[in-house]
Amino acid sequence: MERQILHVDVNNAFLSWTALDMIKNGSEVDIREIPAVIGGDESKRSGIVLAKSMKAKECGIKTAETIYQARLKCPGLKIFPSNFKVYREYSNRLYQLLLEYTDKIERFSIDECFLDMTHYLMKDTLLNKGREINRRVREELGFTVNVGVAHNKLLAKMASDFKKPDRIHTLFENEIPSKMWVLPISELFMLGKRTVPKLYNMQIRTIGELAKTNKKVLEDKFGKHGTMMWEYANGIDNSEVKYMPEKPKGIGNSVTLPEDISDIEKLEEILLALTEQVTYRLRRHKMLARVVNVQLRNKDFVDTSHQRKLPNATASTKEILEVAKGLLEQMYRKGTPIRLIGVRVDDLTDKEEMQISLFQNQVKNKKQEKLDKTIDELKQKYGYNFITRAGKMGVEDLIKFRKEDEK
Repeated sequence: MERQILHVDVNNAFLSWTALDMIKNGSEVDIREIPAVIGGDESKRSGIVLAKSMKAKECGIKTAETIYQARLKCPGLKIFPSNFKVYREYSNRLYQLLLEYTDKIERFSIDECFLDMTHYLMKDTLLNKGREINRRVREELGFTVNVGVAHNKLLAKMASDFKKPDRIHTLFENEIPSKMWVLPISELFMLGKRTVPKLYNMQIRTIGELAKTNKKVLEDKFGKHGTMMWEYANGIDNSEVKYMPEKPKGIGNSVTLPEDISDIEKLEEILLALTEQVTYRLRRHKMLARVVNVQLRNKDFVDTSHQRKLPNATASTKEILEVAKGLLEQMYRKGTPIRLIGVRVDDLTDKEEMQISLFQNQVKNKKQEKLDKTIDELKQKYGYNFITRAGKMGVEDLIKFRKEDEK
């Protein structure tokens, strides 16, 4: 199955996060809009520029040059100290938002993450998910990100480094010649600065020229690094997204529909599929939810969302689906064309912390848990798409099998 990978890279992270923290604490000045840099101790000659605003960049200031040099270029420059406590806070906020999309997230650095979306698209497209993440980060967190969309980590990373800021770029295999091969070799990921002059001496100046060089020639000169360079230049990367399981604060999924839907029965079928995946992830984390939220976006891009608190925390697909369906019926206006539908659960708690007080509820829940567990085990063994519940509401014991898409 073809992998579906996103790379999310925060634009000018240290300066943006410092600006947001200052505004939160009462500052009337947004340092992103003035000549400003984040820098080391200015009293020391070794103090350097860690991040710069666009206004500072226009003055010719570069990252890693000394504060002294930066001030010569821009006498009115404002210098602000770094604050890694603040950076960790905003990095964690981003990570929690991304956890709504997939459990498989690799924190590549404090301001960038790889996401493996392979089993989390729910028939939506990878590009749509990238666009949604880009929009939500800007609207909900207050800063911007570039999102690279590709079928492996290398191409996703290369794509996110294309034109900035606040952009979504694809780099699929058929786009490599037009988008990547035309770049200078210095732009190739993981290519060291000392290697570039050696390649220049071999008359290799672009990534495309490197891709078309005989692999054995590169291996003879650079060893294993030569093999890696050739593979990367040709877009080859089989590395996995290395993720550490972490408890999310909320779990959700949404889908942008290929065409607007005005039939509530069809919306309910999609709601079932979304709820099934959300609760599957909830159970994998061994967590229960107390709040259910349903979101709709109509053809005019107007968003509506309703939420309801559950009488008891649960991870049951049936119980959460019943509430989600009720919310859908409550908020949907008959005949309204819908382009996006989403389900989210919040106010999560560890399953082990919850104790069921009534024996009757315990027996009822055990029966439902057994069904959910059986379905989860089949999904883990044969793939997420191998099994799904029947489309009709309230039919809890009917399940149907279908072969996993082998593409």
